Amino acid sequence: MTEDWYFWSHRLPMARAARDAGFEVAVATRVDRHGALIEGEGFRLLPLPWHRRSLNPLEALSSIARLVALYRREAPDLVHHVAVKPVLFGGLAAWLAGVPAVVNALAGLGTMFIGTGGLKARLAGLVARPALGAVLRRRNSLTLLQNEDDRRTLAGQGLIDQGRTWIIRGSGIETDHYAVLPEPPAPPVAIGCAARLLANKGIDRLVEAVALLRAKGLDVRLIVAGRPDPANPTSFPQDTLDGWAARPEVELAGHLSDVRELWRRCHVAALPTLGGEGLPKSLLEAAASGRAIVATDVPGCREVARNGENAILVPPGDVAALAAALETLVRDPELRRRYGTASRRIVESDMASDKVGARTVALYRAALKGAAGAASPAREAS
Repeated sequence: MTEDWYFWSHRLPMARAARDAGFEVAVATRVDRHGALIEGEGFRLLPLPWHRRSLNPLEALSSIARLVALYRREAPDLVHHVAVKPVLFGGLAAWLAGVPAVVNALAGLGTMFIGTGGLKARLAGLVARPALGAVLRRRNSLTLLQNEDDRRTLAGQGLIDQGRTWIIRGSGIETDHYAVLPEPPAPPVAIGCAARLLANKGIDRLVEAVALLRAKGLDVRLIVAGRPDPANPTSFPQDTLDGWAARPEVELAGHLSDVRELWRRCHVAALPTLGGEGLPKSLLEAAASGRAIVATDVPGCREVARNGENAILVPPGDVAALAAALETLVRDPELRRRYGTASRRIVESDMASDKVGARTVALYRAALKGAAGAASPAREAS
């Protein structure tokens, strides 16, 4: 895994389920601010000096060599790689180190497949895809995806064996922690978005859509919780963020330690992503909190935002359609209530942390079944 914050934010329920099922869990990641928290859960921490966005081939070879050394030293029975770079580097390292069983998780296909990361990212994708396919098709590996659309895409490009893929929708949401929240008073009607401040998340389109609603005389406010990601080529520059923050209808709330504070203040959840999602955690949290959703009609969003049931879906990049969908919910509090109730019901189906955890443990046991040298209790490195 590339970043400790991502493990803590997105993978903790899975790791807890593995630990509670008797697995010894070690987390290999770049350590920044969450190392003590990870160790506090009883997981062993294995720091890695990742450079997440580096395209330097010599640095890539060095990273793979470090992983080979780590896998040979730790001798895990199973490794679980998360995201494209760890899957690619870790998969090659697991092959060289002779790791018996591998789970390769792609939480969305990202800029490599949707083409929004710039020329360098697209060229890197052309080079990486054949290697990625070789890693994913290895006989001792299973591929974990979060939606059926991604499975069809990867299968259509010959990158996976469909018989060796699992779908687990999301990383698990703590439904006790994310209780249904009452709507705040209105007006204004607040629209919330929890996302990194990246172009492929469509935040600029959302700002434009809210401006259109204000121009029509609607008393609306946009609250965006998230921060830029300088390591990502699609991160918005500071002058753009400053321009948004200067608008009376826009609040950039930054990173929130508890995202429930966002949903306490908001009536509607929005995510106008351009694509590349697995199953957006921000929408899961909003849905668990009982919020109606406006999202783009792209893979991943469709899993939790279901058009006409709890959400209005719009074409990616279409500001007018986005504004119209938001206007519908802004003007209709009863529709927001009905959609919010449905949102909670959808999350409680197979997206709750206990259900995701149980299915993750079943995946690990399937991967270990028949693997030479499997030990008990098994050791898992994320």
